[in-house]
Amino acid sequence: MSKAFTKDDRADEPVVVHHRPRLPDGVPNYVTPRGLQALRAELAAVEPGARRSELERRIAAAVPAPPPADRDEIRFGAHVRLRGGNGEIRQVQIVGVDEASPAAGRVAFLAPLARALLGRRAGEPVTVRAPGGSEELEVLAVDYYDADDA
Repeated sequence: MSKAFTKDDRADEPVVVHHRPRLPDGVPNYVTPRGLQALRAELAAVEPGARRSELERRIAAAVPAPPPADRDEIRFGAHVRLRGGNGEIRQVQIVGVDEASPAAGRVAFLAPLARALLGRRAGEPVTVRAPGGSEELEVLAVDYYDADDA
């Protein structure tokens, strides 16, 4: 059945508002170009009010991360291919807190995984310590490419 014949806009359902994680004092609000573009698009689509004000503050405080001097080292914006202790291969990108989405492989630069990876290179082992325990990983590859390529 076509969506035109279904009732999708239910007035009785609450509006979902994204929770914006608070940055620790003194920590810049680093963003990738894609992250800044997403914040601006969200601002353009939101009604005036508290959420709009919060978005305006986040955009005003946004600091586009500069490209790394050494593209072989893991820095903000890096796409990192990893192998876990069980042999599982996964890829993550280190991003700003507003664009983090673990399900999509985008990890905030303040997260334990990102903090363990920063400064590492392909071939290096990494131990990630998190509340759930430690995990041993191997960095397989580090790459930087435009958001359009992601």
